[in-house]
Amino acid sequence: MASVTVRGIESLEITVQTGLFIDNEFVPATNGTTLDVENPTTAKHLATVSAAQKEDVDRAVQSAKKTFTTWRKAEPSTRRELLNKLADIVERDGSQLASLEALEGGLLYRDSLNFHVAQAVENLRYFAGWADKVDGTTLSISQGLAYTRRQPIGVCAAIVPWNTLMIFFWKLAPAIAAGNTLIIKTAELTPLWGRKVGEMIREAGFPPGVINILPGLGSVAGQALSEHNEINKVAFTGSTATGRRVMQAAARSNLKKVSLELGGKGPSIVFDDADFENALLWTTIGISMSNGQICAAGSRIYVQDTIYDRFLAEFSKRSRDAVHGDPLLPETTKGAVVSKAQLDKILSYVEKGKSSGLRLLHGGEKLPGDGYFVANTAFADVVQDHSIMREEIFGPFASIASFSTEQEVIDKANDSDLGLNSAVFTNNVNRAMRVSDALEAGTVTVNCWGLVHANTPFGGVKQSGFGRDMGHEALDGWTVTKTVKYNLLN
Repeated sequence: MASVTVRGIESLEITVQTGLFIDNEFVPATNGTTLDVENPTTAKHLATVSAAQKEDVDRAVQSAKKTFTTWRKAEPSTRRELLNKLADIVERDGSQLASLEALEGGLLYRDSLNFHVAQAVENLRYFAGWADKVDGTTLSISQGLAYTRRQPIGVCAAIVPWNTLMIFFWKLAPAIAAGNTLIIKTAELTPLWGRKVGEMIREAGFPPGVINILPGLGSVAGQALSEHNEINKVAFTGSTATGRRVMQAAARSNLKKVSLELGGKGPSIVFDDADFENALLWTTIGISMSNGQICAAGSRIYVQDTIYDRFLAEFSKRSRDAVHGDPLLPETTKGAVVSKAQLDKILSYVEKGKSSGLRLLHGGEKLPGDGYFVANTAFADVVQDHSIMREEIFGPFASIASFSTEQEVIDKANDSDLGLNSAVFTNNVNRAMRVSDALEAGTVTVNCWGLVHANTPFGGVKQSGFGRDMGHEALDGWTVTKTVKYNLLN
């Protein structure tokens, strides 16, 4: 099978297989179908790779189905050792994965290496430790004895987004620890790092068919996975609109189990008793990290009116300027957004804000260069019902408004169809507890934003989805509970 060589950090040569990863081999797609990969930093062609078709999904399903009959009987210690071995390889070759994220996704190399890759390793090791602890309970019943067993679901699928490789491992680690076989569809915009992970899976010693990786279009490969009658579970991370289609396909087919981690419009709430410098730091990070292309981004910022003007001045001073350019270079603080379509979407929301007469605090323009660079952008005094306050933009775009009372800001924060992530900044412990309890979100961080740990569950409420990644709760999504009852005879 063909390969492509690209240059990463410090001109590191990285060779990536261009085929689909099925049965531990890289193979061409049906009819030789391919897709082109673009480097968003230069807006130039980066690679051409195979794109999975419906027939390729069928091949992967049969591979996973055949392997499951033996894999489900593997000792938990085997699964633990393989996950730990994969963690070691990912850690060893993290510079390659981070380079590929930078090249095809525009993400800063150092952010990918120190956060995304580090999170991948942490999750692999965390769930490796769970492999021999997926247990049940023993129950007394009137006729005798009952017990439960948590068993693997079987052939499962995961459809992961383009914005971070760590989500790939959020799905893989618990699915494999629980004893399932897994088919993962990587995004069409960023298919290279997934193929490199395929090489690592093979090196780690996973049996053929345990993990298959299919890059391809969501409308083709993603649809085929969602509606396949021999896939028993699909996990999806992406937009709310696509999540609806995944659920519809699951319902039309075999009523497969579904978990969804969808869009967000996260509120960051700054009270006047907060540590001002700390709040500035985290609200800036919350909307600029990965260029705001994160579902958990703190894109709605509510600031108490007594410190509002001061906050606007300092927030703008600290977030408006960035050094844009090659994400592999250490001096770069802003990479490109992932595609021209994403750039155009962000700029269209800028125009919506301007045309409504909203106050542009800073940014709002494409930055110089051939790539898809957009300035950090913020609008102030944004009304609650405006589209830039209500719709997920997925870019470095903050919508800021003031509030007076605690109840007012709770109502504003909860006035959204989405409920994924939120942040509260206050030095009043009682207030922090009250507001955290009242916010309709899957995660609330206090005096920080977006901290991620393998042992803490992550997921949404309302139209941000259901099911959890990470934490022991993630295993619930990859297991089924069987009850066995004994009628004890005299």
